[in-house]
Amino acid sequence: MKPEKREYDAVVVGSGPNGLAAAILMQQNGLSVLLIEGKETIGGGMRSVELTLPGYLHDICSAIHPLAVASPFFETLPLAKHGLEYIYPEIAAAHPFDDGTAAVLNHSVTDTAATFGIDRQAYIDLMQPVVNAWPGIAPDVLGPLHFPKHPIDMAGFGLKALRSVVSVAARFKTEQPKGLFGGMAAHGMQPLSNLSSAATALVLLSAGHLKGWPIPKGGSQQIANALASYFISLGGKIETNTYIQSLDQLPSSNAVLFDVTPKQLLQIAGHRFSTIYKWQLERYRYGMGIFKMDWALDGPIPFANDDCRRAGTVHIGNTLSEIATSEQLTWDGRHPEKPFVLLAQQSLFDASRAPSGKHTAWAYCHVPNGSTVDMTEAIEKQIERFAPGFRDRILAKHVMNSTQIEEYNPNYIGGDINGGAFDLGQLFTRPALRWSPYGTSAKGLYICSSSTPPGGGVHGMCGYHAAKRALKDVFGISVKPLQ
Repeated sequence: MKPEKREYDAVVVGSGPNGLAAAILMQQNGLSVLLIEGKETIGGGMRSVELTLPGYLHDICSAIHPLAVASPFFETLPLAKHGLEYIYPEIAAAHPFDDGTAAVLNHSVTDTAATFGIDRQAYIDLMQPVVNAWPGIAPDVLGPLHFPKHPIDMAGFGLKALRSVVSVAARFKTEQPKGLFGGMAAHGMQPLSNLSSAATALVLLSAGHLKGWPIPKGGSQQIANALASYFISLGGKIETNTYIQSLDQLPSSNAVLFDVTPKQLLQIAGHRFSTIYKWQLERYRYGMGIFKMDWALDGPIPFANDDCRRAGTVHIGNTLSEIATSEQLTWDGRHPEKPFVLLAQQSLFDASRAPSGKHTAWAYCHVPNGSTVDMTEAIEKQIERFAPGFRDRILAKHVMNSTQIEEYNPNYIGGDINGGAFDLGQLFTRPALRWSPYGTSAKGLYICSSSTPPGGGVHGMCGYHAAKRALKDVFGISVKPLQ
């Protein structure tokens, strides 16, 4: 039985990477799709603007994109034909230590391992099997819980991924590989002693070894622009400056997909949900927030270690022990004196980001959810620790605390850019325990945000899986699995 004729077959609310992915997949399958965005410009976490001084282009949220190029769905899209160009830094990521050394993520597993001395083989034994298996297991890892296409490889990955960072890193004898692994895992925004905290590190390291950690030329906005351009070329429509607070604002359709978190979904459509589903959404937990900084600089960041000067991303946290302490304190609601800082220096590789001879820098640290504490001094002190003279190069700066992050993007509840706590309790059941995490208890209404599997990151896989579910449920269209 075909669905009734409506103004649109499907409406997607929110134009972040997942909203765009959902809209594209549905439009690819012959539906008429309207994508609605509350702000003047599309993109969600993929926006780039002049935050400090004229001519200095800053990424407001996402900056470096290992998961965008590793996304099984985005890989199938002709985004280069729609203006997207990636730049690959000489070194994907660097992790400096107080002794002047730095661990580096190189393209090759063996090249990375070669810098670890007596831990060389331990790193190869940890990462090479995951990297070898990744092309086959990526669609399963970046998706909902189900029986995998490659069960043996997936089991091998899972036995490592479901462990804590602390337990996995215990295989190393030296601080360099321990720190590198810990810094990767800290992207997951949870204590490094938590079960499943190793998953984030394994995924990001594998992506780096296979695809690199690229920078979109011209800013992260260019990813959104390319996705939107392709969507429009398929016949899709985009409406901006329309902030949805009620279902009554939407045109008629057979399916609505929401690129929002449970809090907004309840506000918009809670009256349509069952008591049990509402109860589950109300119990959904949000994780740490972030304090974000951008700088206009008079020159490159003067890192003491040369590898850090050649890296697109720099993880500032010193040893695994120090990072673990910082993340645990933040999880417990406190503000560490030495926060773990994620830093990107896009202008070293993309001249379009700053005037000639000048540079930009982008960084954030984790803070308790909803924090309004100013972490400027703590962040700059951490950078200065590994780059003496950094402060002398600052021309201007822009800061956003966690509440301002949420004001910028309502999906970032309390500054949580991962769409919800990413611990074991919500790894497979985000946002609720259901046969499909994307379908709600109301017919035709779906959630496609990072509050669904596989969680945060610019990869579009939450949107892809939600659209795939809606296509089957509402329109009887089965989508072939990604290879």
